[in-house]
Amino acid sequence: EVQLQASGGGLVQSGGSLRLSCVASGFTFDDYAIGWFRQAPGKEREGLSCINNSDGRTTYADSVKGRFSISSDNDKNMVYLQINSLKPEDTAVYYCAAYVPMQEPGCGPIPSRYGIDYWGKGTLVTVSS
Repeated sequence: EVQLQASGGGLVQSGGSLRLSCVASGFTFDDYAIGWFRQAPGKEREGLSCINNSDGRTTYADSVKGRFSISSDNDKNMVYLQINSLKPEDTAVYYCAAYVPMQEPGCGPIPSRYGIDYWGKGTLVTVSS
């Protein structure tokens, strides 16, 4: 059974930071890239970042570049997203997801919601003003 679970969300003040985690199981970790997405109420799901679990290369959306950082621990089948300098507009449910990269090396461009093979359960991040 394929499982991905995001965790580490919470309530933070504007300017604060969190470290989100994603643990994966049920598939060959190195064969996939892991992407982070978020969805705010009434908004479309947005791709934020990705990492290729085989070559370690990363991609970031312009909206979070310089503030968010993705990393992985392949021995633990885990991917992390450090989210810094948070703003109220960052408030959303954050999801991790697995997909087969279209072209390697790398994991970009981040696929749309329809290009994802496996979605994980999300974690809520709320940023107060």
